[in-house]
Amino acid sequence: MDQHDLRAFLSVSSNLHFGRAGREVNLSPSALSRAIRRLEEEVGERLFVRDTRAVEPTPAGRALRRYARELLDGWESFRASLADSRETLRGELSVYCSVAASYTVLAGLIGTFRRQHPGIHLRVETGDPARALERVQSGLADVAVAARPATLARGLAFRTIAVSPLLFAAPTIACEAAELTARSPIPWARVPMILSAAGLSRRRADAWFRGRGIRPSVYAEVSGHEAVVSMVRLGCGVGIVPRLVLDRFAEKGEARVLDVEPVLEPYIVGLCAHRRRLSTPLVKAFWDCAPASSPGS
Repeated sequence: MDQHDLRAFLSVSSNLHFGRAGREVNLSPSALSRAIRRLEEEVGERLFVRDTRAVEPTPAGRALRRYARELLDGWESFRASLADSRETLRGELSVYCSVAASYTVLAGLIGTFRRQHPGIHLRVETGDPARALERVQSGLADVAVAARPATLARGLAFRTIAVSPLLFAAPTIACEAAELTARSPIPWARVPMILSAAGLSRRRADAWFRGRGIRPSVYAEVSGHEAVVSMVRLGCGVGIVPRLVLDRFAEKGEARVLDVEPVLEPYIVGLCAHRRRLSTPLVKAFWDCAPASSPGS
């Protein structure tokens, strides 16, 4: 089996959407379909059930997903084993993170890593932090920067790098949200909210409002904390984001932190990878460059 076809298959299996998968692996829709057909011919079974609205893996597709991950992991380990341990490590490592994590959590880590391992090519993909763990589980990223969930999926390893408070951020320009959040007490049922469409911060926001018996007025649901802050700066509403994302905007006076009780549970931010991949030289090299801290390191 061709490893490029397997990577394309894993992308479709993760995204459950041929368009998104094609953009992710840089294949046209027709080239991606041909790659899947080649695999189906080799396997002798259909791998996906497709219609105009949905894509779902068949039992054979689910079985191949496990095999493909193991095969690609084994290939990378084999390639690394060919290099003498005294020589510079070479190869490619894929890292998934949000845009904010790329200039906060990853900034110092990548600098250290590149100085120690100049022969390793880093492929950094940015996107919605809500998808970080999924990218690792699907095999589409070797390592991801993620917020640790309450329960970590079996087989995943997590190395804590920082703990970041989860904050309510309000606009500083004249707008309805600024006027409402200047009141005491804040009439939360009327405040327009900018919330992440999915992920840990959304679950904690929903739990906060639910605990107070309030149905929030959701102005917009967006992907990624950077988009939340952008809409807050424009005066669209109040957002909930980690301090790691908010600090640089608050320092410029473009957003302000609200003093809210009860406080939200903080973000535990760190690296996530499959435990079985920590023994591979490239992943281990990156993992070991991260400064571990408690809790959950």
